[in-house]
Amino acid sequence: MRIYKLMDALRVLVVEDDALLAMLLAELLASMGHDVCATAATEAEALIAAIRYRPDLMIVDAGLGRGSGVSAVEEILRAGPLAHVFVTGDADRVRRRKPDAIVVRKPFREAELANAIDLALAAARRSV
Repeated sequence: MRIYKLMDALRVLVVEDDALLAMLLAELLASMGHDVCATAATEAEALIAAIRYRPDLMIVDAGLGRGSGVSAVEEILRAGPLAHVFVTGDADRVRRRKPDAIVVRKPFREAELANAIDLALAAARRSV
């Protein structure tokens, strides 16, 4: 049983360097009614995918094997506001760099991710 409210379908970019986690996130987002337009495993791939696919939302692992998810988001946001959620095992590291970041700690539940997405969308709307 889902306890979160249904949201409009979003085009989502998943930035995650663990292929299994990226696939699981994509499946979870699809089950929530969203379209995963791309996945990226590195900071450079995230930048290219954001330009190419123009997502409505990014779900980003803060620590990538090659590069930083936080740095990727900072660079992408230079073009304008974009809803984003960090999914990480080290929330404190993200918050030291981005105090207002919306962070979901790994492991997480579907309802936690859905709530974080709602918060990220609201924050992006306020930034416009």
